Amino acid sequence: MTEILFLNQNVTSNCKFTESNSADAALLALNVREAGDIARRFYGGTYKSWDKGPGNPVTEADIAIDEFLKQKLLTARPDYGWLSEETADSPARLSRERVFVVDPIDGTYGFLKHRPEFTIVAAVVENGRPVCGAIYNPITDEMFEAEKGKGATCNGKRLQVSDRPGFDHMRLLAEKKLSDPARWTAPWPETMNHETRASVAYRMALVAAGRYDAMVSLTHKSDWDIAAADLIVREAGGLCTTRAGEAFLYNGGKTDHESVICAAPVLHAQLLQRMNQLKF
Repeated sequence: MTEILFLNQNVTSNCKFTESNSADAALLALNVREAGDIARRFYGGTYKSWDKGPGNPVTEADIAIDEFLKQKLLTARPDYGWLSEETADSPARLSRERVFVVDPIDGTYGFLKHRPEFTIVAAVVENGRPVCGAIYNPITDEMFEAEKGKGATCNGKRLQVSDRPGFDHMRLLAEKKLSDPARWTAPWPETMNHETRASVAYRMALVAAGRYDAMVSLTHKSDWDIAAADLIVREAGGLCTTRAGEAFLYNGGKTDHESVICAAPVLHAQLLQRMNQLKF
């Protein structure tokens, strides 16, 4: 009888965990999509913008979306922590079981230049890893979503990373300077197609969708840039790590990460090896 009771308790606990993920995933998608209305009202219009630091712009739209999401999400889940690019950080999040990790506008440069390649990003992190995430491009109306163990979708369509076996004809999303021949001991194939997008999360989501084969960034990124996209890529069958092959942990004392590489497993392994040929 004791063993049966113990088993039933585990089943109940697992069901509760799954239900919580599903409820949180729905909460994220609903409010990230609603935040898109705010972004569209500002997009292409007149608004204030300023620099928080060198090369780090922010706009009235960033702040308005941050305030909207904070109010909506924390009202629904008052016991969750909060980590956002546009909110002063508080150590209180470190003691919370679950934490919202939010970027009100990822790709603010794209937003400022009226390019439809910025996104609104939100994830729920538990024990250092995302359990659900949403990335919304309010101009193209693309909603990328994932829930741990349940796959990833874009506007309801199941996502799967590409099966590109190597660098020939690889569709790579990366900063333009990445393929500079001076940075490498050997050149990249001439057949490689190299593009970029303002939003890091959007680049990663496009890899999850199989529209591009890989994404590489060798500059520092923050939790809010990549947490949701990390889960979406993994749920689409891909891998997402640092250039050293290390998995990401979120909601720690430090919220920055040195690099990001995501692709299908076979191509991901080749990209990690390729990093050994980087000069600087």
